[in-house]
Amino acid sequence: MIYQEFKEAVIGAAGARGITEYEIYYTESESVSVEIFKEEVKGYSTESSLGMCFRCVVGERAGYASTENLTAEEAVSLVARAVENASSIESDKKAFIHKKGDGYVTLQETNGNLPSGAEMVEAALALQKKLYQADSRIVDGTQAYLGGGSEKYALYNSNGLDLEDRISYTQCMAFPIVKDGEEMYNGSADKMGALQDFDLDAIAAEAVEDAVSTIGAEGVASGKYSVVFSGKAMAQLLMTFSSVFSAEEVQKGLSLLRDKEGEKIAADCVTIVDDPRYPDSVIKRTFDGEGVATYSKNVVENGTLNTLLHNMATAEKAGVKSTGNASKPSYSSVVGISPFTFYIKPGESAKEELFAKAGKGIYVTDLAGLHAGANAVTGDFSLAATGFLLEDGRKGKPVKGFAVADNFFTFLKKVMCVGEDLELRHGRFGSPSVLVEDITVGGK
Repeated sequence: MIYQEFKEAVIGAAGARGITEYEIYYTESESVSVEIFKEEVKGYSTESSLGMCFRCVVGERAGYASTENLTAEEAVSLVARAVENASSIESDKKAFIHKKGDGYVTLQETNGNLPSGAEMVEAALALQKKLYQADSRIVDGTQAYLGGGSEKYALYNSNGLDLEDRISYTQCMAFPIVKDGEEMYNGSADKMGALQDFDLDAIAAEAVEDAVSTIGAEGVASGKYSVVFSGKAMAQLLMTFSSVFSAEEVQKGLSLLRDKEGEKIAADCVTIVDDPRYPDSVIKRTFDGEGVATYSKNVVENGTLNTLLHNMATAEKAGVKSTGNASKPSYSSVVGISPFTFYIKPGESAKEELFAKAGKGIYVTDLAGLHAGANAVTGDFSLAATGFLLEDGRKGKPVKGFAVADNFFTFLKKVMCVGEDLELRHGRFGSPSVLVEDITVGGK
């Protein structure tokens, strides 16, 4: 059975059991990925999946059941299992089925259909060839990767909602290795969007330049520095600490932002936006995991915390409306909270102006150890970094083997200037370059 037929069968099964409050959440996806080593395809995979979760309210309790088997018999069994699940749950958590009445926009699909496997292989081989051609010092170990996916999300409930979103995207990644003398240097470039829009020459050149620019990197002396974090590095940091803006984490005592709404938590130049339909994002959504209409919001505006991110449960507990940030990583997942496209709003300064304002300091281009070296509960982080010295307000020699350490909550208040060069990472998290003062650097 296809989704529509199975949905009708589930609706019928729910009616036969007298279930009047329920929700159907359905996802389907397909993906293809290609990995190139030397001049051959090292890895090639395709995958498709689909599944549905049925959630119902029986008395005061919610029951759940999920399936990947779309048959008439399974529709009856799915409802029966959800009812049985409701009877066995001892939790007194309130169940929420969203009501009709939100205004929903129509998505304008910008990334087209998922490319064929043959198209992905051809592009990946071409990218690998361009990596080797970009510099005579490129050696084996260099790899090119292309992957893509298309996804459908659908939600239907007994209150009259019948919603559907479709997204598709392609990701292109290049990982060159450059040998200079006896030393090896890594580089990378990562783009997401539509395959037909990728400039493979530019991607290869960017990745190779990333590797070549680190040749001769040395250590840096420990101390306090003014640091310019690249858009990539700052996006990595924002991604790592994004959970602190979740109302669920706050209500569990796992974020220090409890009771901070309306207060200054960052410098005046910092505005953090959550936008489910950001123009350059490849993952756009019109409704969240509970069917609440999504919308763009300034979570932090000019340094002030405007709102936490809510689903229906946390919103009721806080006495506010949901912000449309309920998340379901898969059709069978319980409802959580996550941002959509989460980024620091660009300022008006070019990156070179940030260098000039820093004068003497460090330009951090990449961070590592984000899982082990950062604590989202306390905000503390100590992360391995690479980058360049800043000398007389200009980018100088490359440096490596050092760590940057601070506390995310005080870090936000020490931002001196925000650049104009917004960069998205993984299609969801983004930032321009930012200048931050008084950062602890652990080096030689």
